[in-house]
Amino acid sequence: MPRTFLATLHYDGTQFVGWQRQREGRTVQQVVEAVLERLSGAAARVHAAGRTDAGVHAVGMGVSFSLPDRWTPDALRRAMNALLPRDCWAAAVREARDGFHARTCATERRYEYLIGSDPQAFSPFRRPYEWALGRGLDPERLCRAAGQLLGEHDFGAFAVRSSPRPHTRCRIGTAVWEPRPDHRGYRFRIAADRFLHHMVRLLIGTMVDVARHRRAEADLEGLLARERGLRTSPPAPPQGLYFLTAIYPDRWLLPEEAAG
Repeated sequence: MPRTFLATLHYDGTQFVGWQRQREGRTVQQVVEAVLERLSGAAARVHAAGRTDAGVHAVGMGVSFSLPDRWTPDALRRAMNALLPRDCWAAAVREARDGFHARTCATERRYEYLIGSDPQAFSPFRRPYEWALGRGLDPERLCRAAGQLLGEHDFGAFAVRSSPRPHTRCRIGTAVWEPRPDHRGYRFRIAADRFLHHMVRLLIGTMVDVARHRRAEADLEGLLARERGLRTSPPAPPQGLYFLTAIYPDRWLLPEEAAG
């Protein structure tokens, strides 16, 4: 009888066109499914907690799938890492209960975004992993903008219009800007029950324009109220965005000592 697993993946999004399998281009889903097919000898289908875009990274993406019951979590993690490419790594594998789905069972998702405001942000060792803005921001305006996001709002103005969703309301539990060490810039952390397509990058692009005094602080409130004629700023670059983790109720995961 097949077992259901939850793998926690890290990946560098630089050379991927996103998570979801596409007609053209290398995707994380394609790479992971190919590895699982080699291990199981049969077609594999995986489901992720989120769908990252091209260039977006992950340091805790939850991915669910089923494999034959001969696999144990530890053996599966080692086998996956022996076959996965260098820019993708399985940090952990847990056994889950039947019916578990990495996307639909998640109660919260967390992201992080890095901005480099110092000249060294343009280094080739940093630029692929943050927004190399190279200029200062008004920290007070940043913090006030983030504070407006907390709670439940209609984020339809911060979504790609072609994205099919039953509704555009999301509940934000965390939205905070923090200074990075050594005056390197800023780190943004956000957690919500759900996110719309491009929502985080559109929020950050708009907040950065507020912090650069390029638009009014009241614009964010107006966008949340869906004021006519008001548009977001362009989305922040993808390379600064990281999927941190997804939160699951304990009932879905088997105790680690019992798994296997």
